[in-house]
Amino acid sequence: MIEGMAGVRKRWSGAAALSGAAVFFALAADPSPPAPQPLGEGAWWIPGGFLPKRQPDGNTVVLQGPEGLVVLDTGRHAWHRQAILDLARARGAPVAAIVNSHWHLDHVSGNPALKAAFPKATVYASGAIDGALEGFLRSSAEGARKFLATPGLAPETAEDIRGDLASVANGRALRPDVVIGANATMRLAGRPIAVHLSRDGPTAGDVWLVDPALGLAAVGDLVTLPVPFLDTACVDGWRAALAEVEATPFETLVPGHGRPMSRAEFKLYRRAFDAFVACAASDAAPATCATGWTRDAAPLLAANGQDAKRAEAMATYYVRDVLRHGKGDSPHCRH
Repeated sequence: MIEGMAGVRKRWSGAAALSGAAVFFALAADPSPPAPQPLGEGAWWIPGGFLPKRQPDGNTVVLQGPEGLVVLDTGRHAWHRQAILDLARARGAPVAAIVNSHWHLDHVSGNPALKAAFPKATVYASGAIDGALEGFLRSSAEGARKFLATPGLAPETAEDIRGDLASVANGRALRPDVVIGANATMRLAGRPIAVHLSRDGPTAGDVWLVDPALGLAAVGDLVTLPVPFLDTACVDGWRAALAEVEATPFETLVPGHGRPMSRAEFKLYRRAFDAFVACAASDAAPATCATGWTRDAAPLLAANGQDAKRAEAMATYYVRDVLRHGKGDSPHCRH
């Protein structure tokens, strides 16, 4: 919810469907933790989710090294981080390193719980969260507090808002122990991993990983479905980052949201992204750009079981209320 109050109403079905009348809901039991899916020897994908009336969880990638587990992104909800803890228990290995691809709360909110379970774990990320805590997250929290008073707000939605507010209030616990300031090959938990930093893309600093032994790239929100999540984006930096990803050898790519992709599927995503943001920069109607996105990305939407109409509505919002409101970038783009 904290990622942007106006966008939430368009992006997530629970908030978009609110009526003005008082409505009472029973709070459903928490979902089961998502099951880790193997990506290769010593590598797993823990799927994120978009549940009704809930805020999303981003994908998690876990890599096992001689000294323990490397966890890329920790999700938002308790059931998502429980999947990480369950995998660590099943492997009989500690979480030795946590890498945050970026500061959005659906990727970092699980950090404190994992650190509590594994106090020796080291958190790696860019320094972009400092600016977010002072700017975007602070102002969004103000809007979130007001949104809690919405008549008929589903208890699940309210619970997520309160969780996000608590995460922002505890922002110090979300900051990295080690700030990633440049591309480097690092040994994380004793496993050699290429660590990349892309500036001024989806956020002011996006970290993505490549495991050369597996031909695996994990890129966070540089790739998302059903649409690119442009809430805090700088478009030119994002396009440059996608070009860098394509120039990097990999066979499988794990996005921030959505199923793992082949190289061919990533290339399709990149072409669809470029066409979408070019349309947004033109005089075309927002709906025209959105229709172009769903047409160009149709194979990816189908492979992910995504509803094209929902994707089109989200894409229309991003053109009309984000990119054009920000004169080509998100108004929250921080160069």
